[in-house]
Amino acid sequence: MTQDATDGTDGARPRSRGPRRRPADNPPIALVTGASSGIGAATADRLAAAGWRLLLSGTDRTRLDAVAARTGGRPLPADLAEPDGAQRLAEAALAAAGRVDALIAGAGLGWRGPFAQTPGDTLDRMLEVNLAAPLRLARLLLPGMLERDRGRIVLLGSIAGQVGVRDEAAYAATKAGLTMFAESLWYELRGTGVGVRLILPGAVATPFFATRGTDYQRERPRPVSAEAVADLVHAAITTGRDRAFLPHWLDFPARIHGAAPGFFRRMAARFG
Repeated sequence: MTQDATDGTDGARPRSRGPRRRPADNPPIALVTGASSGIGAATADRLAAAGWRLLLSGTDRTRLDAVAARTGGRPLPADLAEPDGAQRLAEAALAAAGRVDALIAGAGLGWRGPFAQTPGDTLDRMLEVNLAAPLRLARLLLPGMLERDRGRIVLLGSIAGQVGVRDEAAYAATKAGLTMFAESLWYELRGTGVGVRLILPGAVATPFFATRGTDYQRERPRPVSAEAVADLVHAAITTGRDRAFLPHWLDFPARIHGAAPGFFRRMAARFG
C-alpha cells in the first residue's frame, strides 16, 4: 500500500469516517532529509518504489541530483546546520509541492572522542542537524498535516540515545533528545491522524563513520544495511508501530537500561 501515510487513522480515538485514499495521479509526498547518501538515499529509493512523490534534501549536490534522477524526486539542497536552514527548506518544500504528507528526518552528524575534546563547531553542527532541525521542520510542517488530519513525522534516532555510548556523549545526547521529542509529541498528536514514528538503529553501514572521522570499532551490534533501515522506515509509515529497533534485539538492552540502569552500566563497563 503506497498511500497509508495519509489515511488519517493514527491513534486510538474513534473517527466518524473511514480512511481517505489518494488517487493514483495524486500520490503522497515525502520530504526526506539527508537524502544525498546513506539512510536518506536508501529511503528515497524505497519510497519511490512504493509510489511516493519525493522532495529530497542534502548538502552534497552531485549525489543529491543523482538520487533525484533515479527516484524522480525534486532536489532541495539545504544545510540544516545553519540556524535558518530548516525554515528555508520547509518553505522550499511547500512552494514546490504545496504540502508534505511525511517528514523523514534522516540527516545526522556524529563525532567520536572524549567530550572535553569535542570541537566547538562540531558540537554546534550536531545540535543543529541532529536535534534542532527535526524539531524546526516538524513545527513548520505540522500545521498543514493537522489541517488535513493526516501525516507522518519519522525521526531517525539511535540506540545511542537509549543507553548512552562512551566517547559519543554529544551524539547520544542529540538522539536522546529526539526520543523524548517523539514520546511527548506522540501524546499530543494521539487521535489527530498525524503519527510520530521513531526509528532506533544500531550501527548502519553508511558513510556516517567516515564523515565523523572514526571507523566503527565495536564487535556488536554488527552494522546493518541502509536498505534495511529504509524498509523499516517505510513499514513505520504504513503501520501503527511508533517505535522500532534495528536489529530488533536492541529492544532488549534498551529495556534493561530503563529498568536497571546501574546494572546495565556495570555490564557495559565490563563488556564494552
